[in-house]
Amino acid sequence: MIVEFLLLILLMAILLMAAALPLHLIDLRPKTIWKMSKLPGPRGLPFFIGLAIRLAKLRDIDILAFFQNIHQEYARLVAFWLAGIPTVWLFDPDDLEVILASSQAIQKGNEYHCLFPWMQDGLVLSKGEKWHQRRKLLTPAFHFKILENNMQSLNKNARCLLRNMLKKEGRPFVTQELVVRCTLDVISETAMGHALNLQEREENNDYLNAVERACSLTFDRSKNVFYSNDGVYFLTLDGRKFSKNLKYLHNFSENIIQNRKLKYLLEKKYSENNIEEDNNFGKGKKAFLNILIDLEDKSKGTLTDKDIREEVDNFMFAGHDTTASCIMFTLYLLGRHPHVQEKAFEELYEIFGESDREVNNKDLHGMHYLEMIIKESIRIYPPAPYFSRNLIQDLVLKDKTVLPEGANVGIFAFIMHRDPKYFPNPEVFDPERFSAENCKKRHPYAYLPFSAGPRNCIGQKFAMMELKVVLSTILRFAKIESVNDEISARSLTPLILLKPCDPIRIKVFSRF
Repeated sequence: MIVEFLLLILLMAILLMAAALPLHLIDLRPKTIWKMSKLPGPRGLPFFIGLAIRLAKLRDIDILAFFQNIHQEYARLVAFWLAGIPTVWLFDPDDLEVILASSQAIQKGNEYHCLFPWMQDGLVLSKGEKWHQRRKLLTPAFHFKILENNMQSLNKNARCLLRNMLKKEGRPFVTQELVVRCTLDVISETAMGHALNLQEREENNDYLNAVERACSLTFDRSKNVFYSNDGVYFLTLDGRKFSKNLKYLHNFSENIIQNRKLKYLLEKKYSENNIEEDNNFGKGKKAFLNILIDLEDKSKGTLTDKDIREEVDNFMFAGHDTTASCIMFTLYLLGRHPHVQEKAFEELYEIFGESDREVNNKDLHGMHYLEMIIKESIRIYPPAPYFSRNLIQDLVLKDKTVLPEGANVGIFAFIMHRDPKYFPNPEVFDPERFSAENCKKRHPYAYLPFSAGPRNCIGQKFAMMELKVVLSTILRFAKIESVNDEISARSLTPLILLKPCDPIRIKVFSRF
């Protein structure tokens, strides 16, 4: 009886696990098993389970160390099974070049599934022909002439962030509390043409609360293998909370879109000339949303209202948290390296002198050392420490090694950026790594802050512009001191975005 009872419990556990897992991703075809057996990797438990239990047991602070240990054992690539899913991790730039430069291997990996309810078929997650069409349609929206029109918003919000930091009067504060408000204000104005003015108020508002809760719940979901199945997840308390916040965010975007469309249609009805002269809807368009509405009007059904909302939601999510992460880690590093901070200030003094004028586009081109600082900060603390591709066909590497169709291929920017083969003394903060001379010597796929190839980050130029404006504004008028001790790999969690286990705290003092 006891044996039968235990077998019943085991059967129920297996059924519950099967119900929770994304079964459509499991690939146990003989040809896949054969090709995976030809690749180096730990054998682990039977391939239906593989390393799933081992990974599930890891604490957040142990995840990056586990990845680094795997890389030490398997320098080039490692293959294993993860609950029936064939998985390959690549660590060599030559192999990364093959997959990232491919026009076929562009389908995002399984890990992005938890983002789909929020971002749906927008540019970040769409695949196949839909992604190709959408990327081609949206690329002109990121032409440098259009990006230049965002300078007013960037300067205004950078100045507001500086004021809020100086109000702390040298007392330690959590950078995230101020920086996220700034980046949300920036992306809301530039993506939606809607001013949230989060930095102008101390209290939280409904939109900020919804974004923070949805992000937190998404990160939590990414850690839990039993939340992989949507049907299971949305029955849980976390799933219901996420649905509530997501509904608010989608409704918020839809209301703004409808209001902006109404303005567009009214202006079009009364005067085509006014549209071209208008600061929002002519060639000098400011908000990304305005460009989408104009594209919808011209595309004759290619772009729908739902498509517009998807893209706005994509840029709101991807455009605020990643940039906030870059700013926070860069401020932390500058606070720990006063000599680098002073060298950056000297470069800015050569550009601005004692003037307190705002940053213009010409100024950005002169911020060479600041750009090196930003790139080195992103090397050590890449906002997206890991990304992946799901292969829709076999991928043949340069040495004829075959990665099987259906494999989920992981790419670790965090590990690549800390490989001493390409970055000697990788734990050391040294902006000179990104001098023009040093960059020429390095493999182009050893540094992947914005991915690479056809599916690289479409917003990387805007991100660098925002980072330069915000950081230069702070450095011109303030000095930074870090409160945190060294943030090592064991002090970080790679949950979609790289996060410090303990909040980053700094002190800011006026230079004048």
